[in-house]
This record gives sequence, structure tokens and C-alpha cells, in this order.
Amino acid sequence: FDLSYADGTRLLGFNGEDVVTLGNFHGKAPFGLVYEQQLARLQRRGRHSRVRAAQARAGGEAAAAAAAVGADGFDKRGLEHRGLGQAVQFFSTDDTAELQLGGYDPHTCTEEMLYTPSLSNTDFIVGVTSVKYGETAGGAQELLRFNQPTGGEYLPAIMDSGTSCLVIPGDNLAGRLSNSPFDDFTAAWSRKKAFFITIADKQYTIPFSSWYLSRTNQTCVQPAPVGMQGLLIGDVFFRSYLVEFDMGSELRPVIGISPLSAAYRPVQESRLS
Repeated sequence: FDLSYADGTRLLGFNGEDVVTLGNFHGKAPFGLVYEQQLARLQRRGRHSRVRAAQARAGGEAAAAAAAVGADGFDKRGLEHRGLGQAVQFFSTDDTAELQLGGYDPHTCTEEMLYTPSLSNTDFIVGVTSVKYGETAGGAQELLRFNQPTGGEYLPAIMDSGTSCLVIPGDNLAGRLSNSPFDDFTAAWSRKKAFFITIADKQYTIPFSSWYLSRTNQTCVQPAPVGMQGLLIGDVFFRSYLVEFDMGSELRPVIGISPLSAAYRPVQESRLS
């Protein structure tokens, strides 16, 4: 495979497959073997991150080149036997992260988990109807200004914990927008401002402390590459929200989102609750 990421990184490699065992669970896990990498501005917040190529395709060959949780390879019988759902939940902090299997720990969140079906049957994609940028939600500037809006417009956004930053359109998407969201963001840049993203009629906040990397003094917001017709919501979102990737439906995945509890501390070792 030959993969190009939104931050300019390029990976060359080939597909592999392994059987992963975690306690009494096991499943086939496709992964990508990378033999060459061309890095751009890769931000990882001081912790190891996975290389992810969601549903990558090299020519006519279909395969997920890399998968952190083996979403397509979980042994459903093993999960059902233990009474666990076919879902994984993920969130991150400055220096660690936590992966929950089978169902989420309610102590992790401050609100009930809200769910929305994926727009794709192969990946975790949500519809974003608004991206605002400002000090408050009420006074924020709209970055997605659709041409001739009718009220049902949205852009697809990939929920990807393996990408560090928030990636937004760097142009007007061939006239679909009346503006360039990234250019408007750059012009309005401020340390006091946050992003307010609307997914399935619910607004979520990405505070300045999440999208600005204080350790390296860098902004973790990037323009999408030419040809990309949507957004990519990366690690900056997972620092404020627990995100559930539910693979229980035969039709398409379901995504759940709930605000993280500031009082919750990631576990230090694997455990069954």
C-alpha cells in the first residue's frame, strides 16, 4: 500500500494479519507492515500512537492496512459468551490513554453516552453540520459556510484516534462552501478560542488546551489535502470525550460520544470490570 495522510505523512508497506489474544478473547487483526515512511509534522504528545490506515486500498486490493483494535477481526462468539458488547471505547490525556472493551465505564463520563450511526459501513464517519471557532459558542464564527444552504448540509468527518490533529478543509471544496475554513481559522487565531463542532444535532467543544500543543508551541489544526471532501477529527477531540466504536450491527458501525470526567484517572493495568 501507499498511504498519504492529511498532515503530509506518507507510508509505504504491505498488508499482514495476526491473531491477537487478550485474556479469553481472540480475533484476527489485519495490520500494515511499513517499510518506508516520509514524515511531515507528526504530533504525538509524547506517547506512542498507532499507525492507522482505515480501509486502505492499493489498486484493486481491498484490505485494512492497519488496525489498532482489529475491528473487522473480533471473534464475536468470544464476546457474546462473556456477555460483552462488540464495542471499544477510547480516550487520551497528555501522557497516556485508555482502551475499554465490551462496554464503557460510566465513571469515565459526566453524561449519558449519545449514539449516532456511521455514514459508512466500513469506517467510523459522522456528519458534521457546523464547525464554529470563538471564545463562546454563542459568539463563535462559523467556519463551514455552505453555498445556498437548505438546512440539511453536512460534511463527513472521520473519527480517528490515530491522527493527532483536527483537519478541516483548506479550500472551498470546489464551490460547495463560500469560504476556506482553514484560512478563516488562521485569520481569527487566538489563544482564548475554542472549536464548537456539531455532530448529530449535539455541539461538542474542543478547548484551546486540547488543540494547541503547549509543549512544542504548535497549533494542532491542519488544512485537509486537496481532494479531501470532509474533516478528520483526531486526538484533540479524544482528550475531552470518551468515544465508543460499536461494531455490533451487521449494517454499519455506531459511534457514541460522552464528555470525559475530569475526576477519572486512566487505569494503570488491564482489568476486567
